[in-house]
Order: sequence, then C-alpha cells, then structure tokens
Amino acid sequence: MEDMLFYDRMQFAFTITFHYLFPQLTMGLSLMIVYFKWKFLRTKIYKYNDAAKFWMKIFALNFAMGVVTGIPMEFQFGTNWAKFSELTGSIIGQTLAMEGMFSFFLESSFLGLFLFGEKLLGHKLHFVTGFLVFLGSWASGYLIIATHSWMQYPVGYEILENGKFVLNNFSALFSNPWLLPSYLHNQAGSMVTSAFVVAAVGAFYLLSNKHNEFGKLFVKTGVVFGLISSLLVAFPTGDLIAKNVAKYQPVTFAAMEGVFETEEGGSEIILIGQPNMLEKKLDNKIAVPNILSFLTYQEWNAEIKGLNEFDEKDYPTNVPGLYYAYHIMVGLGTIFIGLMLLATVQLFRKKLYKTKWILWSLMFMLPFPYIANTTGWYTAELGRQPWLVYNLLRTADGASPTVSSGNTLFTLLGFMGLYLLLGLLFLMLAGKIINKGPELNQH
Repeated sequence: MEDMLFYDRMQFAFTITFHYLFPQLTMGLSLMIVYFKWKFLRTKIYKYNDAAKFWMKIFALNFAMGVVTGIPMEFQFGTNWAKFSELTGSIIGQTLAMEGMFSFFLESSFLGLFLFGEKLLGHKLHFVTGFLVFLGSWASGYLIIATHSWMQYPVGYEILENGKFVLNNFSALFSNPWLLPSYLHNQAGSMVTSAFVVAAVGAFYLLSNKHNEFGKLFVKTGVVFGLISSLLVAFPTGDLIAKNVAKYQPVTFAAMEGVFETEEGGSEIILIGQPNMLEKKLDNKIAVPNILSFLTYQEWNAEIKGLNEFDEKDYPTNVPGLYYAYHIMVGLGTIFIGLMLLATVQLFRKKLYKTKWILWSLMFMLPFPYIANTTGWYTAELGRQPWLVYNLLRTADGASPTVSSGNTLFTLLGFMGLYLLLGLLFLMLAGKIINKGPELNQH
C-alpha cells in the first residue's frame, strides 16, 4: 500500500510539475501582451504592436504545451485517485468543469482570433481579443485555485452517510478565506516568471547586438513588471498566505519555518539550517530572534507552537522537503527583488542597457522564477500532507485500491520519456522564434 501511494503521488507530482511550467508563463505573459497592445493604441508606435504579436507566438506555443500536458493529469483523478474523485467529485468537479467550460474555451477561442485576425478585426477589436485571452487565462487560474483552496481549507460542505462530500453552499467556495491570498500570490508569481522571461530575451538581444530596439523595450518592460510583481509576491500576498497557514494549519507552519520547540518570549526566524528529524531539531542554524513572531502576529513576543506540540501522525509527511521547498522559494524571491531593484536604479540612471553584468544576470536568471514557482507549489502541497482534504480525508484513503504500484510506475516512466521529448521540442521551437526575433512591419 505504501509503495502504491508513493508511486501515485510521484506520478501526479511529476505530471503537474511539468505541466505548470507552461501556464505560469501564459498567465503573466497575457497581461504583458495586453499592455503592449494598449501602449500601441495610445502611442501609434508600431514596435509595441510588433512586440505584442511576437510574444503572442511564445504564448501560443506555451498554451499548446499546457493543454497537451494538462489532459493526462485530469485522467489521473479517475485512474490513480478514484476514491478521492468518488468522495469529493460533486465539489471539486464543479470548479474543474467551470475551468474547462468557461476559461479554457474563452482563452482558446480568442487566441486564434488574436493570432490570425488583426487585419480582419482592426486594432481596437484585436486589442479586445487579447484582453479576452488574458481574462480567460486568469479566470482559469482562479477556478483551479478555488479547487486547491477547498482542499486546503474545506468550506460549504456536508458529509453524507456514505462518506461522500456534497456542497451545501456554492458561494462559500468563492468566499473561502484561503482563496484570494492564494490566487493573488500565484498570479504575482506567474508575473515574475513572465517578467524575467521578457527581460532575459531583451538582455539576449542587447548582448548579442541584434534587434536592439526590441531588446531595450523588452528589458525595460521586464524590469518594471518584474520589480512590481517581485514585491507583490512577498507583500502583501505572501504575507497573507503565511498568516493563513499559521491560523488554519499551525502544524504545517511550524514545519515549513523549522520550529521544532515552542519558544518562550517569541520565535526566531530561521535563515539557514537543516532539519534533523531523529533529534527533532535544526542543525547548523542561523536565525534572527523574535522576527517570526513579529511577522506573523505583529508582536515581538507572540508564541508560535513548535512541532513538539502536535501529534506525530499529523506532521506533514515530508518535513525536510517542505522546509527546503519553502526556504528555496523565499530565498529566490529575495534575490529577485534585489536584482530587479538594481536594474530599476540603472534604468532611471539611463545606464541599464550598457550595464553588462546586470544584462548577463537577467539572462541567466531565466530558469529561477520557474524553480521558485515550483517550490512554492511544493510548499503548499507538501504542507497539506498527509491530507487530501485537510483534516477530513487522508491521502491514503483517496488512492485507487485496484491500480497496482507496478502499473503506476510503468506509466510514470512512459510519461517521463514522452515529456522529455516534448520539452526538447518546446525548447527548439521557442529558441527558433526568439532567434528570429520580432517581425518589423512596414508601415
């Protein structure tokens, strides 16, 4: 049973991690495309329109990959997690169906019109199609995170005699206190990814001395969007989520912050340390006194319960994994703010395009927002374990009892091989689009 559960979780973790590499760019990029198109309508400077059309090609490629890698995930609800689907389907099925029916169709329909309909529609209607693509992609994120939030903090439900969960208050799904902070944090995270991608492509153009006009535009836009979104990820959105975890999942909060013992007179914040699960302590830690209490409760001496206060069976299944994922996310987020702040200063001093070390840094930082977003989701999902629906349905009780671990491992290896080929194809096509650069229209 443990083997089966491990492979079920591994397969879902692998497929969803790979899948989310694509929507996290499309959600943020859709807003930046709308910005470029709006800027063109205001200024009538055609490079903004050309920039919007260039980035929509990258968007379309990401969107296609997101669709291809998203479909197998949905099937896993029926294959590997049949019991979970049977018990909670009448609740999570609603938001997932709405995501498919409304958001996905809105996004995909108007994506085609944006890509191919500019001459037919004219610039104003073309802008509207771009805006609707943006609306569809952000609505999609909202409905997925409404599902996620219900699993983290279930509301508006009742449990029938046969153990099935049914919804008795539809509006509660969307007024869940977990939903808005999670959604805003996630969208800010996707904005960070897209800002770094746009800035990295711009830096590549400037450093290789081609498409210089677009290189400057992409670096400037990426840095401004990047600074704003990097700050929003930390405060207020990240701060609100941390407060939610402290309030509704205190054992998770203790694990992700590395608090093993309840401290008298306020909790320190851990900067560096390695969880030692045998001795229930952090090895080699570097910490700042009382800061965690202040950040969580705005009181220097507020008590934060350590893991020693909770039953071990309710500990997150993988405490070190949760702790490291959280600290990697926070550490990278801090670096993003620092780099974008320096780049913005140089932008105001009109020296950014000549400051080669910042351009190189922007280019080489390209993979790190993907890592930060991934570790952020790992923090959320590892934090909820050992529950599928927090405090109500354990992960072990949601797996399919009839699918063997051998079957799951076999298909997992198949996914790994297929996704490796898909990933290489994506990189090749994206590289080709970026290398060719934006098309300058003759006006």
